[in-house]
Amino acid sequence: MIFFDVQGIKKEIIKLQNESSQPDFWKNSTDAQTKMQQLSTLKGKIEPYEKIRHEFDELKILFELGKEENDTQTFDEISKKLCGFKKELEELEFKRVLSGEHDKSNAILSIHPGAGGTESCDWAEMLLRMYLRWAESKKFTTQILEFLGGEEAGVKSVTLLVEGEYAYGYLKAEKGIHRLVRISPFDANRRRHTSFASVFVMPEVEEVEIDIKEEDLRIDTFRAGGPGGQHVNVTDSAVRITHLPTGIVVSCQSDRSQHKNRANAMNVLRSRIYEYYQETQKEKLSKIGGEKKDIAWGSQIRSYVFQPYTLVKDHRTNLEIGDGQRVMDGWIDPFIEAYLRRKR
Repeated sequence: MIFFDVQGIKKEIIKLQNESSQPDFWKNSTDAQTKMQQLSTLKGKIEPYEKIRHEFDELKILFELGKEENDTQTFDEISKKLCGFKKELEELEFKRVLSGEHDKSNAILSIHPGAGGTESCDWAEMLLRMYLRWAESKKFTTQILEFLGGEEAGVKSVTLLVEGEYAYGYLKAEKGIHRLVRISPFDANRRRHTSFASVFVMPEVEEVEIDIKEEDLRIDTFRAGGPGGQHVNVTDSAVRITHLPTGIVVSCQSDRSQHKNRANAMNVLRSRIYEYYQETQKEKLSKIGGEKKDIAWGSQIRSYVFQPYTLVKDHRTNLEIGDGQRVMDGWIDPFIEAYLRRKR
């Protein structure tokens, strides 16, 4: 199976470039903009390949020169360049795995604690910190759209917008139940506790046409609180939107402006409705095919054990990492890449 048709992409680029040079190209501005976007996307696909191909050709020439002159200094230079070349090649190869419809999109990530009160709320906040650290390592930007703190500690609910190329492509691997085993800091008897938290990830789909009727919405405003909300808690700036046909509820309190919070909430709602209908369609197909429906809640994808030993294990790929603290500091790429490669 061909995942990257270089010649086909080059032909399509030439075709679109020829069309864009025609005098009447912008006569239909909507069609012209669509084609220019296609051209930009295709160039974005081919440019990294052309760059690494050029580097490969340079290495070949350098190797031939070193071989002819038996120059150890040249071979040392080649060896150094090969390390960087290998890393670039691996990154390019991995991006071929991220070829889903919305993989390049921003991601909207929500975390909800399971049963267990304060212990589970604290675990949800630990996961939030882990994903914030991971996003920072990727140089992605993050924005907490909705935050509901726990009664004693942690969070009852949090929604995070992660902005960056392939943010959803990476984070979709994190969707599911995350299980923690540790000595609880909230237990005076220092007993071992097991906690669960669910992570839900969806793409930001601003450009997808979703028919949302005004009469299907119930919009409430309230005073914001918690991270991102302390500075606006004197006004009803936070917004909660309920989509009556599906029962989906979203809220946003990240900005001091009610209008901006409403716009952000509508964006999250659009993505959640899109995901809702996608899941509904999958359920229908699975019933037709006689397949068992996956149950998200209750089927853990990963376990984080901190007592009596330290081990983080992904149950989908059986990948294990003993350095639990490093994982909690955002080092989750090995789990993400192993899962995505296996799925592909």
